[in-house]
Amino acid sequence: MPNHLLGETSPYLLQHVNNPVDWYPWCEEAWEKARQENKLVLVSVGYSACHWCHVMEHESFENAITAQLMNDHFVCIKVDREERPDIDQVYMSAVQLMTGQGGWPLNCFTLPDSRPLYGGTYFPNANWNKVLQQLAAFYRQDPVKAHQYADELTTGMHRSDLVTLHDDQPLSRQPLHETVENWKRQFDHLEGGPNRAPKFPLPNNYEFLLHYQYVTDDPALLQHVELTLDKMAYGGIYDQIGGGFARYSVDSEWKVPHFEKMLYDNAQLISLYAKAYQRTGKVLYREIVTETLSFIERELTAPEGVCYSALDADSEGEEGKFYTWTVEELSNVDFPASETHDIASLIQDYYAVNGKGLWEHGRNILLRTSSDEDFAAKHRLSTADWKSIVVQCKEQLLAVRAQRVRPGLDNKILTSWNALMITAWCDAYDSTGEATYLQRAEQAARWLLDNMLSDDGRLIHAGTVDKQKGPGFLEDYALLAQALLSLYRSTFNESWLEKAKSLVQYTLKHFSDPDTGLCWFTNDLEPQLITRKLEVHDNVIPAANSVLAKVLFQLGHLLGDTELTDRARQSLQIVVRDMPRYGSAYSNWAQLLLWFTYPYHELVVTGDKALDEGLYLRSLYLPHVLLAGSNSASSLPLLTNRYQSGSTLFYVCTNGACQLPVMSAHEAIVLLQRSGKNEK
Repeated sequence: MPNHLLGETSPYLLQHVNNPVDWYPWCEEAWEKARQENKLVLVSVGYSACHWCHVMEHESFENAITAQLMNDHFVCIKVDREERPDIDQVYMSAVQLMTGQGGWPLNCFTLPDSRPLYGGTYFPNANWNKVLQQLAAFYRQDPVKAHQYADELTTGMHRSDLVTLHDDQPLSRQPLHETVENWKRQFDHLEGGPNRAPKFPLPNNYEFLLHYQYVTDDPALLQHVELTLDKMAYGGIYDQIGGGFARYSVDSEWKVPHFEKMLYDNAQLISLYAKAYQRTGKVLYREIVTETLSFIERELTAPEGVCYSALDADSEGEEGKFYTWTVEELSNVDFPASETHDIASLIQDYYAVNGKGLWEHGRNILLRTSSDEDFAAKHRLSTADWKSIVVQCKEQLLAVRAQRVRPGLDNKILTSWNALMITAWCDAYDSTGEATYLQRAEQAARWLLDNMLSDDGRLIHAGTVDKQKGPGFLEDYALLAQALLSLYRSTFNESWLEKAKSLVQYTLKHFSDPDTGLCWFTNDLEPQLITRKLEVHDNVIPAANSVLAKVLFQLGHLLGDTELTDRARQSLQIVVRDMPRYGSAYSNWAQLLLWFTYPYHELVVTGDKALDEGLYLRSLYLPHVLLAGSNSASSLPLLTNRYQSGSTLFYVCTNGACQLPVMSAHEAIVLLQRSGKNEK
């Protein structure tokens, strides 16, 4: 019989609907049952693409004996961490305080009043059964001590959420220099990325390093960023056949991925590679952008134009089976014929089959060990001919792979992750000029604004294309505002700017913490959990507060509103002292500090050809320039009284004060470069 998860929309919750465990979704009914029966509560958190979540479900939650233990002694609540990141944050912090580590599945036992008592991540079945029996006995025999433990743990959680305020001091470049020098000690100079395993892509880290290198002219830093991006593009973490990245590599060589594919990773990596292409002109980076966007279009995009959340790591009960190949499988592929070369052998060599790519059970992870240029030269082919062969072979391999049992699809629509994707489409459009990408961005933005935004300004966080539910979190407001600013940059359409402004106004009204100037992760209109979190540390997705601070900075410059830029400065001052110790956790904040401490300019384009000229300017890597423009008269402060019919003018401005206009984009770039050098 189905449990209480029947009727939920989350694919992760529905995966557990027929478990013998009497799962509840997070709801008042479950907590009321726990209070009435005086039972401990198990809050079990995971997500649909999580491999170890599947393992624990199979070992324990589908086990009738284990399920009986759980049902007899606990009220059991299942939570999709992507649907309710607020719950995940609270109980993850509890488990990290208890064990020093975290991960998923996350299993936290609480008192009937929701205060945590004990927890961990994955438990083998035998250990899990012991934990269930021992905790039930402990709570039954010594409830006073159980409450004491919960009191101490909850107090520790509140303390860990405290933010230290510092006296206002002028922002300086010194923390940036210290951060990068400390960070360099952790570089892997052979394989790129950090000198440890596992390796997560963490795109925002490399966006910051690329940005810092641009303003400081540090050649070693650019070399490291390029090494990292090259190695990721060549590695098993990248799907060499279908495009797109897995969540992380379990080893130090980017070889063996944790095969799940997440929308948020791929969106941010598209943005990173697009900017790296602008910076370096490297064709490989453009190819990664286009191939990853093809993957998104093919496998994660709904007919409505918004994107689903993830693809599972497993298929047919086996991790990575969909993506890996035996020699026999490759030998049976109908590759294009050649009079001079054995194409099948070339492809196996190209993808390191039975070499570096060999994984387990005779299966190979397709990866590369050299550039197209070097490989073509090795086999006495022109680069152009070899690239043409690779394109044809990829099509054949993709067609063969499409016949396999596919990994599960998580069809949730998340506002925050789709906002990242809108930004990615805009970055791809800016760097390549491919108009289809801009069309995708605008279509997705319109769907979100029509379906996930209410008339009173509230965002919805999650749902499906047919049913949306759940209040928006700070990440939804901040990332969507950021996406709308990206759309303004890519189109000069001021309606996107107005919508971003409205989102920010709502956010500051309903999320602000008056004591710190930061914003809570949850708003003030919804029932509160046992603690309210301030998300400060950048992670696989930058902290919502760092995203919001950058939005405030840019919006303040566009609107001439110093209160917004002052608010961004206030937020930054809270974290700047901690930045040098752990740069990876403050990389988005560090980009904001770059804006505050190095020459930052507005570049205004007005006139009949403003949109065309804007397309050229956006193709350049200009991380310290805020672009604004219009092909008609505008009331935007930066554009007021600057439009002249029949001519196109370029204004280089600082804090709204503009130099005399010039007549070409080239002259404007020269002015920017000259101004930047003079002010460094």
